Amino acid sequence: MSVGLDDVVAAETALSHVDGEAGRLIIRGFDLEELAGRQSFEAVSSLLWRDLAAAGDAMAVRHALGAARVAAFPIAERLLPMSAGLSPVEALRLMLSGLSDASPIPGHVLVTAAMPVFVAAITRHRDGLAPVAPDAALGQAADFLRMLRGQAASPAEIHALDTYLVTVIDHGLNASTFTARVVASTRAGMVSSVIAGLCALKGPLHGGAPGPVLDMLDEIATPERIRPWLEQALDNGERLMGFGHRVYRVRDPRADVLKHVAATLRAGANRIQFADEVERAALAILAERKRSRPLQTNVEFYTALVLEALALPRETFTPVFAVGRVAGWAAHVLEQEAANRLIRPQSRYVGPLPKRAA
Repeated sequence: MSVGLDDVVAAETALSHVDGEAGRLIIRGFDLEELAGRQSFEAVSSLLWRDLAAAGDAMAVRHALGAARVAAFPIAERLLPMSAGLSPVEALRLMLSGLSDASPIPGHVLVTAAMPVFVAAITRHRDGLAPVAPDAALGQAADFLRMLRGQAASPAEIHALDTYLVTVIDHGLNASTFTARVVASTRAGMVSSVIAGLCALKGPLHGGAPGPVLDMLDEIATPERIRPWLEQALDNGERLMGFGHRVYRVRDPRADVLKHVAATLRAGANRIQFADEVERAALAILAERKRSRPLQTNVEFYTALVLEALALPRETFTPVFAVGRVAGWAAHVLEQEAANRLIRPQSRYVGPLPKRAA
């Protein structure tokens, strides 16, 4: 038996492959490094949806997402008052429940387009600001930042966010993607499957690490405290946030992509250079102390730096991750529906047996 289903093959997919030993992420036949920073979120979404839902080319996807964002905006306006007291992820779950599988907009387009509209509206509402209507002519990353801020972002910021969305768009059968596929296998529909994926993402063991990376940097505070703080944390049996991964045994390729993105934002009022120093010290200490299992930088470390440099509030980091991952969830839902097989694993009973009468 494999606790946690480690090494159990639960599906065949043409969407992505995670090679933890080689530190490689393949998206539809391309290494991540060939796509992130070079192809838009719309282009990679089209790549994932190819042969599954007649996605068309990148420009067709861009137009479809733009129109669907406009269609989703009234739902955000209607449900915002009901989000009071909810966390950002809970508020996002509420708004997604306002979508209908009976919509004339294809389900994969609708959920992918609605996500940034809802996240931006929720974030502004928490600050006492009215939601900003979408601009269908813009790309997904540019419009999300505009809806969030109420004004256009710089080209460098748009490129940074677009690269981030591509970097996290799909990653094998992680917990949220597998959850979405299980629900899809029941024929529950696209919206229910994506909501299920978001619910799995809400758990801190899957989607909650970027924020604590910044908490760690807050506590370290100054360069002279870096090594003493890291050593004390390990002495106390604590994890160093942003290092190590369940699958990767070498460096997470997504970390390198986002480190490059962070470098492009270094000129701003941020602490990317300080984070570089923390990373170097942490890797050196981990190499000394964890010789039996190499622990490398993972995607969460530089996700935190990129999103902070884009002035996104920490509590929105998980919903913003969902803005990128939703295109992958949607692709997996379509693929699972095409397989037309209910996911029904077996369990091993370890409870008591009934006593037979003498």
